[in-house]
Amino acid sequence: MTQNEVFQRMQRQPKFKYYQRNDFFEDGRAMRLPPANTVSRENWESEQIGTGLNPDGTFVETIPFKVDMATLELGRKNFQIVCAACHGLAGDGQSMVAANMALAPPPSFHSEKLKGKPDGYIFQVATHGYGMMPPFGWRLTPKERWAVVAYIRALEYSQSAPIAEAPADIQAKLMQEAQ
Repeated sequence: MTQNEVFQRMQRQPKFKYYQRNDFFEDGRAMRLPPANTVSRENWESEQIGTGLNPDGTFVETIPFKVDMATLELGRKNFQIVCAACHGLAGDGQSMVAANMALAPPPSFHSEKLKGKPDGYIFQVATHGYGMMPPFGWRLTPKERWAVVAYIRALEYSQSAPIAEAPADIQAKLMQEAQ
């Protein structure tokens, strides 16, 4: 027997795969939840950071830590890798993938419906998925998911910020371009 044969046998061994039925358990699921009161392997700083939920189960209203430029840059990077293919680079739901999803297109982050949602809601959707969107909790750490939430909020603001809040040189440039 070669060393490679050992690994091939492991791949062929009987096992349950995701979403496969398992009659051993009363609920028939092979995928099991961790036992109650187990310690998280994620080592969250707080429950809100790890879940996006308050102790009473409601969504966290705002990102539960100070957002700085490094957080926004991390959010931009991960948004462009994970989210932009469907939601578009501007978060407006306009992308090549979205163009082919006529029955259930990804939403624009600029819609009033999503602007009104708490930050914890967006974090939960990024973690667990929603509709056609798969979960990304396995792909992004809680810090990275919160950074994406921060970047989405920056994108939302960038599309509706009043010109009066821009620096004077930018205001002049925009006014010149508008003419």
